Formats: sequence, structure tokens, C-alpha cells
Amino acid sequence: MQFHLNGFKGSGDPLKLQFDGATEPDFQTSLPEEVDVLIVGAGPAGQLLGAQLAQFPDLTTRIIEAKPGRLQNGQADGLQCRSIEIFEAFGFAERVVKEAYWVNETTFWSPTEDGKGLRRSGRIRDTEEGLSEMPHVILNQARLHDLWLDAMKWSPTRLEPSYSRRMVDLRIPQEESASVEVGVERLDPEHQGQIERVRARYVVGCDGARSGVRRALGLEMKGDFANQAWGVLDALVVTDFPDIRLKTAIHSHNEGSILIIPREGGYLVRLYIELDKLQPDERIATRKITSEDIIDKAQRIFQPYTLDVRHIAYWSVYDVGQRLTDHFDDVPKTERDQRNPRVLITGDACHTHSAKAGQGMNVSMNDSYNLGWKLASVLRGLADPKLLHTFSEERHDIAKVLIDFDREISRMFAAKPKSDANDKDGIDPAVFQEYFTRQGRFMAGVETRYRPGLLTSADTSHQHLATGFQIGTRFHSCKVLRLSDAKPIHLGHEMKADGRWRMVLFGDNMHDPTDHSSPLFEVCTSFFTRLLPKYTPTDQDIDSVIDVRAVLQQSRTSINITDLPEVLLPHKGKFGLQDYEKVFTDEESYNFGFGDIYKKRGVDREKGCIVVVRPDQYISAVFPLSEQGCEMTEGFFNGFMKVQTRSDDVNGHV
Repeated sequence: MQFHLNGFKGSGDPLKLQFDGATEPDFQTSLPEEVDVLIVGAGPAGQLLGAQLAQFPDLTTRIIEAKPGRLQNGQADGLQCRSIEIFEAFGFAERVVKEAYWVNETTFWSPTEDGKGLRRSGRIRDTEEGLSEMPHVILNQARLHDLWLDAMKWSPTRLEPSYSRRMVDLRIPQEESASVEVGVERLDPEHQGQIERVRARYVVGCDGARSGVRRALGLEMKGDFANQAWGVLDALVVTDFPDIRLKTAIHSHNEGSILIIPREGGYLVRLYIELDKLQPDERIATRKITSEDIIDKAQRIFQPYTLDVRHIAYWSVYDVGQRLTDHFDDVPKTERDQRNPRVLITGDACHTHSAKAGQGMNVSMNDSYNLGWKLASVLRGLADPKLLHTFSEERHDIAKVLIDFDREISRMFAAKPKSDANDKDGIDPAVFQEYFTRQGRFMAGVETRYRPGLLTSADTSHQHLATGFQIGTRFHSCKVLRLSDAKPIHLGHEMKADGRWRMVLFGDNMHDPTDHSSPLFEVCTSFFTRLLPKYTPTDQDIDSVIDVRAVLQQSRTSINITDLPEVLLPHKGKFGLQDYEKVFTDEESYNFGFGDIYKKRGVDREKGCIVVVRPDQYISAVFPLSEQGCEMTEGFFNGFMKVQTRSDDVNGHV
């Protein structure tokens, strides 16, 4: 973490020292008449989007939420490895990892041969080794909300949701330069029924499955329900079932299925309990199911093991369905070349599915992480508004994969164990376990791969230079050693959610990186004198839009850091201080014994390469470490970035 760039502010929490305003802003009394972004809904998707946009003091963002205050008890709880990687970019991954339950193993239970009992039929490692430096964990959604609220509260803009407010109407003017007009109803007793009028350059609906923003756009959720009811129960229980503290899937002989999700704290457990089939067009609300009904069904599935429910923290019932909108913004596919999006939807507002694979909250947050930096780039004049089309294009593809996955895993959960080889409707426990294992990367959130497009290079001719950094996938972090102070760190953890692009230069092993004729030095010089000034506003630091980092193969003891190219040691801030944290080496530390990022990520040692990484940590391109690579990089950015006007002086902050 870096701070004190523009002056020493004291010895308190550095996150709380970012605010430069004279007084704390007021988000509850009234809404501004004009904003840059209005976010509707303060669930995980809305809060992540707010936390991203809150990093930019020059943008006015507001979040409206119908609830009167913070969430008291959440429904979602599973957090993928990829989600924890994102939390690291926002600065609170350690808090989640410390508090949460870690899902290390998954077990599978099936009927005994006589059908009168249960047996453990399988056990697998929950997350493939080396998939991520982060674990798969369980944490109450309300607690996660608090962490997002902290991330917003201690941002440069001190953003908070504006509570007790509901969107009641939305109008999109025909003129693309005109703001979207939104009516917001006050729900608090003191102002009940009052309407606030807000003009927003962009509106984002993060308002769930019953989204008012989606309805205002006339978008339809298409799909169907599986005619299968499920109950969910968070409880403190006493049981003789041995795997109650492991994630466990139980298929009973004829009573149905249960998914066990242990909760944080050591005692609480969540049970997803298969209930009765529904009739065609029947909805679960008509059944009037009680918590006692759910417990009774769970006890029958657990037999011959006992399940004594001592305290219920939360319970609910739901019917499984998979539904998806045609696109995630206000622009139909037939009009994409005519106008750009101004209203967008994320998360449950555009895709819904079951809860058993723990995907909903995670995919929703990934939607917002994909969108937030794009909105900021457009609003701050750094990128062409056409960039916003990539949100629906990229995330709709991911949602379709999710829907197909959820439909299959829901079918497998609800199927009875196969009675014999001729049973076509039943599920073989071994087949179910194999499917679970095969989908591990998807469930961990690291299987996402964006197709070639505006932000993902279609040129894969240099992919062989870094086979472990596949174009279109997330940047898979690896440990390196920082040159300036010998600190061992994860390289991916340097890619914070600050809206900046990253260019990671992997040096070759044939040349001294401090030699002005070496490929690394020449690439750095080209970037510093041509590429970075082209896209960086005059009044900002040279690394404020594109952040160049380097990983070297040479030992840190053989390199004088002040001999490196200026782009890797830039002068920044009002005092022109130098940034010493941009260069790393691929060698073991004194105490941690790691290294070999070149080997682990398949980077060509002889040639090196340029890896272009988006602000949401996905890899856009792999180019050669050469003048050709510089030209290819500039050509890539020319596709969507706006050229900025700078003075002739490009030496640092100008």
C-alpha cells in the first residue's frame, strides 16, 4: 500500500486519510439534481460498482436503496476464489479470509446397498491446487455488505448508499448527450411519498430479480422454472452425522437431497433441502411451507443419522429457475452501431438461477467489476463511449454459460440415485462427483474467458511468449520479489481497483535491463515518450492511466535501481517523488523460498514479452518485447482510448 504521495497526513489508518474535503458529505438528506452515475440497488453488485466509482473524486456517484439501512441478514454466502482476488484489489481480502469458513473438501453421500442408510461415496479437494492463491470461503452476505460499505466509506469520495429510496420512473431522452431522467420516491416516515428528480449521465440497475430498471427498459427475463421446490435453513444443530463441518452433497434413497454448507464461526450450518415437486405453472408461495416442514424433510433425508435443530437463524423456500435477458443495456443488438448504452443492468436484474453452486452473488459482483472501470474511463474522457457495448457483449456470454451449468447441476441434485443400470432418470453417484470435479474451475470463478473483441486481442500469434497468461482470462497471480526493498509479494495484488491499465514487461535473459540498447529499456523509453503521454491527461501523473511494471530475471543484487528506465521509476505527485515499487525480480526471497514466475506462467526466458492487463485484471494481449510490440500495443489502445493533450515535457508529472 502506498500513501503520503502528496504530503504526510498523520499516522492513522491510511485508508481513512484519503479524503481531502473540508466536511464529510451528506448522502441521506437529499439527492443531487445531477449525477454522473445513479446506481439503483445496494446489494453486492451495486456496492462493488459504488466502491469502484468512489475511487474517482471527479465523478459524482449515488446509490439508492429501498431498505432503511444496512442489510441485517443476508441470503447468499459462498464466495469464490475469484471473488476473494477481487476483494484484494479493493483492500479487504484479508478480513474476509480471516472471518470466513474455508471450503477445503467436498464429500458425497449416497444410499447404502439396502437403501436403509447412507454411506460416504466420495471425497474431493474443493479447489484444484494452484488454481488461485485465495481460498473458496463462506461468509454471511450481510457481513460482506459491511465490508463493501467500509470500502466506500473510506474511499476518496466517502460514498454511502442513500437509503429509503425507490426508483419509480425512468426516461431516456432521444438525444444521446442528454441525461437520463429518474424519479425517486422517498420511503422514510419523515418524507414518505416525496419524489426527487435526478438527471444521470448513466443509470445502472443492480436491483435484483424484480428489477424496476429492467422493467423500465422493457427487457424480459426468458427461461423457465424446473418445477422443483427447495428450502434453505441456517441453524445451530446437534447431529451424529460425521461430515456436518464439510461441504457435503447427500442423495438419499427416496426422500430427496441435501447440500450442507458449513458457516463461519464453527457452529452454524446452512442446509439446502429438496422439497416436493411442483405442478406445472405452480409457484412455491402457494404451498404455505413452514420451517417445521423444512426441518421434518431434512430429518428424513438424514436418516439413520439424527438432526436436532436447536436454533434457527434464517429460513426460506424457493423454486428453481434459470432465466436470462437478451442483453444487459438499453440498446438492442440491431442498434449497437447507431448509439451507445446509457442504462445498464447487472446481476439478478439480468440473470437468475439456483443457489446451490454458490454462483449468484459472485457472478453479479463480476458483472459490476467488468462495468465500473469502463464507466469511469468514459466519464473521465479517457475512452470512447463505444467501450460500454463490451459490458453486455462480454457478460451476457458468461451468463449463458452459468445458466447452462446451473440447469445441469440442479437436475443432478434433484435426481434420485440410480437404482440399476437401466434407470435412465436416476443419477450415478460417481457421475455426479465427476461432474462436480470437472466444473471446479468454473465454480471457483476462474474459468471465465472473454472472446476476441474491442478489449481482447484477436492476435494470438505471440501467446507462446507467455502460455500461462492466456489472452481473455484473468491475470493469474504469482509471487515475485520487489527490487527496491526485497519484499516478497503477489504480483496480481499490485493491480488495485483504481481504474488503471497495467502493462507487465517480462525482461529477457540475454541483456542487462539497465543497458539503453536492451529490449526492455527500449520498450520502456518508447512507452514513456510516446504511448503514455498520448493517453494521459496533462495534469495527471504519467502512470495514472497506464501503469507500467517490470519483472526481471537478473538478481536484485546485480541491478542499480536508479539505472533503470524512467517509466519504471517515475516522478509523481506535487512533490515529484519517485515510485520505487514498479520493478520485481524472479528470485527466491530470504525467508519465503519462492520464485520462478517465468516457469510457472510459461514466460519465454530468452525473449520476454509484454502482457497487457485490463483494469479488472483480465489479459487483453501478449505482445513481443520489441519495437514491434510497442506498435502493436499502441494499435490496441487506439481502438477505444481517446488521445489526450499534453505539453512537450513528459518527464513525470507535468
